[in-house]
Order: sequence, then C-alpha cells, then structure tokens
Amino acid sequence: MSRIEAVIFDWAGTMIDFGSHAPMGVFVELFRRNGLEVSVAEARVPMGLPKRAHIAAMLTQPRIAAAWQSAFGTAASEADIDRLYAEFGPMNVAVAAQFADLVPGALAIVERLKADGVKIGSTTGYTRAIIEQVLPVAALQGYAPEVVVCADDLPEGRPGPMMMHQCFKILGLADPARVVKVDDTEPGIAEGLAAGTWTVGVAVSGNAVGLTVAAWNALSPTAQVELRRAASQKLFDAGAHFVVDTVTDLLPVLDTIRGRLAAGQLPTA
Repeated sequence: MSRIEAVIFDWAGTMIDFGSHAPMGVFVELFRRNGLEVSVAEARVPMGLPKRAHIAAMLTQPRIAAAWQSAFGTAASEADIDRLYAEFGPMNVAVAAQFADLVPGALAIVERLKADGVKIGSTTGYTRAIIEQVLPVAALQGYAPEVVVCADDLPEGRPGPMMMHQCFKILGLADPARVVKVDDTEPGIAEGLAAGTWTVGVAVSGNAVGLTVAAWNALSPTAQVELRRAASQKLFDAGAHFVVDTVTDLLPVLDTIRGRLAAGQLPTA
C-alpha cells in the first residue's frame, strides 16, 4: 500500500540546466529586439508556464506594461503576444541544447528509482520543438524518461493537470496518490496539485535562485541560507508538500511519502 509508482520530473532547473538559464537570455533579447528592455529578474517571474502564457504574463507586469504602453501607445494585444511567441520559439530552439547538462547527481537518482521499479515521466513548459533539441543531449548523459509531455502537445498546459493526465495515460497510472511531481516553479507545483499527486519543490537548482553550480558554491554560507529560504518559501507558498535543494535530496522525501501512504495519508488530505 505504500508503493510509489512514478515520479514525474520537470526539465530546466530540476533535471537539467542548474539555475534554469536557457530561456532567460532569450526573453531578454526578444523584448530588446522589440524595443523594450527587461531584466532577467522580470523574465523569471512567470517561469514554469507555457511559453506563450509566459510572454503574456510578462506583459502584465506593471513596469513592462507601462513601458509597452509608452513605446507603442496601446496595451499589448493578443496579436502582439502571438507575434512575440512566434519569434521566441526559434530563438529558444537555437540555444536550448547549450543548457542541457544534467544537474549533478540527478542521473544516479533516476537510476535508483528505475531499479526500484518506479516509472519516470516528465512534463515541461518547453515546446516540442525546443525539447527535441534537449532530448539527444540528455540521452547522451544517460537520461531518457519514459514519457515527455510538452506545453504545446495538448490544449492546456500548466498550471492545469492535463500534461500530468497524459503522463498517467501513457505510463498506465491509475492512482495519483502514488505519483510524485518534482518541479522548481510555482506553476509546476500547481500542475501536480491539480492532478492530485504529491509535490516536491526544488529550490537551489531552480528558477527562484537562478545561479549556476559554480556561482552557488561561491556564495557564503549565510548568503546560501537566505537564498534557499526565500526560494523554499515560494514553493511552499505554492503548495509544495516538500522542498529539497536539488533532486539529489529526493530519496529521503520519497521514503517519507511511502510512510504517509502506509498510514493512509493522501496528498489531497
């Protein structure tokens, strides 16, 4: 009764691309090409959403909305969002493979889970065209989840549960209480909650901290504590059942979940 049947991982900031850097420069450059200066911090705010929704969310941020209004004399329209999204796709495709290194230690966790009979799935805010550039690089490093569901594969992406439901269907999963969603963003946590699964937030390797491994390791212990605390709080506020630094810390959490399942506790309780 305590068996975990599957773990569904996010990609950037969770399993690859420590610090989730791949889309950030693209968003900044996209807006620059269209007459607006935006910061990496502003671009990070909607991370985890499908990319069109991400662009739309950026355009609702008060400073960016005001800058657009000033530059173009009107608020951004749906046609503007469509145009920016069409421009964004090829830009991100061009750089995605450069940011596909696995988070250190991630492969060992996946191999342990597979040895225990746990199925490995994934969902992502990336489009299919982007993830197709990432998959071969990840596979060369040994990571090839059994299913990959992308933001544009289905009519609805995060924060709704449709991508998770697709994973359930392909992996043959019937009980969401025996599934764990692992993600570094608030929309990704919301996706797991909407599907009725356990959710584990990833703080240090993810979007909220936004640093490379080297930059993180170069910080003082005090600075690390503060950044970890802030990132973890965002994920807990989003509803995460647990928060870890990176996926390398996942196994003890899964043991805790197994214990709760054995005691009859459900993720929706």
